[in-house]
Amino acid sequence: MAHKAPPGPPLLDASARVVILHGPEVFLHASHTEELRAALGKARGEVEVFRFDGQSAAPADVLDECRSFGLMARHKLVVVDHADQVVKEGARPLFERYAQNPCDMATLVLRSTKWHAGKLDEMASAVVRCEPPSLDEAPDRACAMASKRHGARLERDAAVALVDRVGSDLGLLDTELAKLATAAVDPDDPKAVPVITAELVSTLTGRTREEEVWDVQSALLGGDPGHALSRLRDMIVISGHSAPPLAYAFMDLARKVHSLSRAVRGGKNPWSLRGPLRLWGPTGDRIMELAKQTDPDRAHRLFRATVEADARSKSGFGEAERGLEILALRFGALTRRR
Repeated sequence: MAHKAPPGPPLLDASARVVILHGPEVFLHASHTEELRAALGKARGEVEVFRFDGQSAAPADVLDECRSFGLMARHKLVVVDHADQVVKEGARPLFERYAQNPCDMATLVLRSTKWHAGKLDEMASAVVRCEPPSLDEAPDRACAMASKRHGARLERDAAVALVDRVGSDLGLLDTELAKLATAAVDPDDPKAVPVITAELVSTLTGRTREEEVWDVQSALLGGDPGHALSRLRDMIVISGHSAPPLAYAFMDLARKVHSLSRAVRGGKNPWSLRGPLRLWGPTGDRIMELAKQTDPDRAHRLFRATVEADARSKSGFGEAERGLEILALRFGALTRRR
């Protein structure tokens, strides 16, 4: 008889016989599978794991493995990756019939980044959508992962900095957290809970070339036109960054200053935009401060100029680098007055 999923959140416990894990976050595919394996091990004793690649496996081979009994009569965990490639067309009814009467000595886990819902979903014990968290949710998720998976405490500002550097991909976050937790161990008190600080994140978690582009915003906010211009030239000549991504960073900064300055003039609380505009850390604080003191009309003119510069950098019309140098001086003049 099919083990249908009960109403409410999916339960990955020892009673599950057919589980579907689908969605782009493959880290959750792995962690949910391990959660299920642990539950089965606790309830059934030793568990044998069998793995198939849906891109090459035959449906009959997968289902035969589920139905066959090993010499030691251990519970089987049969894991199929790229499951959408094996559960398709004429093979889908085979899996649907199996789900109606699954073997009690096996748990079938179908994992896939892409999935086509159907009758099989209704018959499965659990169907879990595996999505990465949003950028707003990721810092809290990172803090929880640091504690649960690595026995460390991730400070809130460190979590924000980490997400800012590596994004919300849970696999990347987990890899970085493992490294940071090890580095945070106090040699004088190795039994103490390691504390991961923003300074440690800054030291050990490097930026990609794409992320380095955003460093130009700090130079533009520094109040020194000469330094902003020099930093821009270094990024173009020494680091080899092209004009289009730099122009986009200019435009992004001008957009944030303009949006916040308009909010202030309209009597709104600019802090309500801190999350939507992703204003984190010292750079976010400086943008907030600047926006409160900037005339919205002036901010709008600067924003329009950055939009035009961004368009020129992509079209090849005009000297894109020269246009960015002029904008760097305009930003410097804006921030120098504060």
